[in-house]
Amino acid sequence: MCRALDMDEAQRVRLITLISEAGSSLLGAAGLTADFAVRPAPAPAGARGLPGPDRLVVRFRWDEEREPSAEILAASRRLLDLCAHSGHRLELGQNLPAPRSAGRLSTRVQEELAALRGTDMSDELRNQNRELLAALEEARAQQDELQRLNEELEETNAGVMALYRELSSELEETNRGVVALYADLEDRSRRLRLASAAKTRFWANVSHELRTPVNSVIALAQLLLAADAEALTAEQHRQVSLIASSGNTLLALVEELLDTAKAESGRLEPHLRETDLRTVLYQLRGTLAPAAGAEVELDIEDAAFPGRFVTDEVMLTRILRNVLSNGLKFTAAGSVRLTARAEERADGPWAVFTVTDTGVGIPEGQLDRVFEEFYQVRGAHQRGRAGTGLGLPYARRLSELLGGRLTLTSRVGNGTRVVVELPADPPETGRARALGEGPLLRSVVIIDDDPDFVRSLGPVLGKLAEHTTEVTDSSQALRMIRTTMPDAVLVDLAMPAPDGYQVLQQIAAVPALSQVPVLILTSTDRSSLDHSRLTRARVSREWSRLLR
Repeated sequence: MCRALDMDEAQRVRLITLISEAGSSLLGAAGLTADFAVRPAPAPAGARGLPGPDRLVVRFRWDEEREPSAEILAASRRLLDLCAHSGHRLELGQNLPAPRSAGRLSTRVQEELAALRGTDMSDELRNQNRELLAALEEARAQQDELQRLNEELEETNAGVMALYRELSSELEETNRGVVALYADLEDRSRRLRLASAAKTRFWANVSHELRTPVNSVIALAQLLLAADAEALTAEQHRQVSLIASSGNTLLALVEELLDTAKAESGRLEPHLRETDLRTVLYQLRGTLAPAAGAEVELDIEDAAFPGRFVTDEVMLTRILRNVLSNGLKFTAAGSVRLTARAEERADGPWAVFTVTDTGVGIPEGQLDRVFEEFYQVRGAHQRGRAGTGLGLPYARRLSELLGGRLTLTSRVGNGTRVVVELPADPPETGRARALGEGPLLRSVVIIDDDPDFVRSLGPVLGKLAEHTTEVTDSSQALRMIRTTMPDAVLVDLAMPAPDGYQVLQQIAAVPALSQVPVLILTSTDRSSLDHSRLTRARVSREWSRLLR
């Protein structure tokens, strides 16, 4: 019958074996009957509306108290599609391979049963036993194969364990070497840190000690060059001018060395304040214009930052001055340009400064080394050009201290492009008081005959000082200064008599005003200034500053 239902050999063996075992366990029970039927099975989960497969079901019934063995029930639930036991009833079933017509199925089963009526049941039982023996032999063969595979696996495991022990031994030996190497590296690192700290202390001490004699050299040179000093011959004037120029260069180098030492030791801290970008660019334009060669155009954009710009003005000026000085130094003809723009980024507004030149450029293999302290790219372009190799490393270090970055691209013969990116409004943590957070000075006196210009300075001076006194008549300047005793004085040079030079001399002649800072504001080109008159005022008043 199972063959008539197209059940495969494995299904037949499972079903026949379990039915035989169940019948044997119930044999002799009163009223024992066994019925065979083909019924539709429940539809699979998720197949609503679709018919389930056909199922061959064998149902046992009996009258007395007897239960099939627990082993038979457990095996049936595991191996068959149906095992239902309740009271004196047991149903075992196996799903058929494919649905088929009930009429045709009944006819085929009846034909199989009719054929069995003429067959000795012992022959059928022998056939089933032969099939069972074949299945057992196949299972034994599979068990033998499994045993062989287990033996091979054990051999493989033994090899793996041997390899693991060998690798573990080598790893332990390697680890011992790594530990020894790490200890050596740690010792070397400690000695390098000590050497670096000693170098930083040396820089700081030497720079600090050099500043005093260098300042003395510069001051004495200025005294010799003063207009009221004893006349010098042309050669003496040239030599003293060279001393003064070299002294200023040496002083700038000393300041850079001292700042570099402070930065390395973590003692160089930015002082963040709201900054007027146009003032910074104006100062750079006046300071660096004399350094541009006859065939070099220095173009510094006159740009104002569109919003609040908070940074360390001194550090920003030094960054841009170093980069621009490098461009001017190595550009014989063409241009050096500085542009500034604002960018809105995810973390807030940023200021981006771009310096481009048409100079000699830097070889590709040297682009990283130019940021090494004291390193200079060797070549014919270095002849006659003083330098220490601190400019770019110093500028990059200051950019990082301000929370930004400095990048450089260059090609030999095509010039250099340096981009400085700085946050325009960094976090408040550690920030010094900004201009907008309250006045820095008690009072300021501004002396200028142009009332429109004085009014234009009103918003800036309002942030600087609590009280501002405006003097448009220069003849009243000294009296007003002596009356108010301000924290600072701003003087314009180009005024009707007495002009700014004379006002400076009047202030310098009053000992009581020796500690009042004086800042000079002028739109006059530096080459057009009367330096002899400024020198006299500056020598007698070392606290005055010229804002170019």
